[in-house]
Amino acid sequence: MATVKAFRCVRPKKELADKIAALPYDVYNRAEALEEVKKEPMSFLKIDRAETQFEDSVNTYDDRVYEKAHDMLWEMIEKGSFIRDDENSYYVYELIMNQRSQTGIVACASIDDYQNNMIKKHENTREEKEIDRIKHVDRCNAQTGPIFLAYRSNQIINEIVKVKKQEEPLYQFTSSDKVSHAVWKISDTKSVEKIADAFRTIDSIYIADGHHRAASAVKVGLQRRQQNPNYTGEEEFNFFLSVLFPDDQLMIMPYNRVVMDLNGYTKIEFMEKLKVFFEVENLGRQPFSPSQKATFGMYLDQEWYKLTAKGNILSDDAVEGLDVSLLQNYLLDPILKIEDPRIDKRIDFIGGIRGLSELEKRASTDMKVAFSMYPTSIAELFHVADDHRLMPPKSTWFEPKLRSGLFIHTLD
Repeated sequence: MATVKAFRCVRPKKELADKIAALPYDVYNRAEALEEVKKEPMSFLKIDRAETQFEDSVNTYDDRVYEKAHDMLWEMIEKGSFIRDDENSYYVYELIMNQRSQTGIVACASIDDYQNNMIKKHENTREEKEIDRIKHVDRCNAQTGPIFLAYRSNQIINEIVKVKKQEEPLYQFTSSDKVSHAVWKISDTKSVEKIADAFRTIDSIYIADGHHRAASAVKVGLQRRQQNPNYTGEEEFNFFLSVLFPDDQLMIMPYNRVVMDLNGYTKIEFMEKLKVFFEVENLGRQPFSPSQKATFGMYLDQEWYKLTAKGNILSDDAVEGLDVSLLQNYLLDPILKIEDPRIDKRIDFIGGIRGLSELEKRASTDMKVAFSMYPTSIAELFHVADDHRLMPPKSTWFEPKLRSGLFIHTLD
């Protein structure tokens, strides 16, 4: 039984929502974040990345940065840029990108469900990346960036959402990346109880995107429990901000790869190595984006190739059968000697949103060869998580990205 609860949301005044809403903090480097904040001074990025308020000489992780984030957030709340709803509510959040819609429930998930693996993970987290958000959440006393969760579609929730979307939204705007956003509030007692009851029938929820944010939020909650040994489990620090989407509305984009060199091989030698495990077809200048599993595009020396995995390397295993695993286990590792893609500086990863032209550009400048991938499916993600296993790094790229600053969950 999953606990997914309504909460008293802190959210922007209606006329400021489009200015405040910002892409997640980890989409930008420091220089890019600074430019975004210069373009839109109300952007929530100034709170998510408060180092933008300091000279470059101040370290991104300086304690003053987190103090500044706290001060700016609560100043905006006190001045009325944000309002706090009086009642516990759920929120319906619709994003439309390229005419494709996905609609989720904004709510708070339970750190106990995370701890007992009812909320399932599919990738590891790194402690150094967690520490930054732990400090941010703890100092701000608030979770400001929602975790992207997925669940198997539920008819009761779907029907409530469908009816609610017929009403006038709280917010409706289109962001600079041409993604449309709309939000509705569900606060009537009957609907709130029906949604909570429906989630209690769901035995597995999956982290789609935001593993580090989730881990950080949970660790802050566990710290607060230690500081409050008489906690009841109902305190707000026992829950973390999430948007939960039904699986049948989600789309995963490919996470493409580029590699700096051919590991000392000539092009002819490299091609011969490839043919041990892959059928190779020269496509000339025609870009290739795979339309089925176990096929890959390869861009090398201004030509595209279609690679098709041979039958003897295919697998029904949840992890070994992933396309990212096939490429890693039969090409990147044995031929190009990319043994650990998490730390090898010869490889880089390009989100599918950037398109094939970005692969051509990189393979013609700082890289040598590029690979376009067939996207991992949501069913594959669920399969790996249900097996309590982990995907290779950079297996999924979700679009559109949830906005920070539209929904804030305070910890008291």
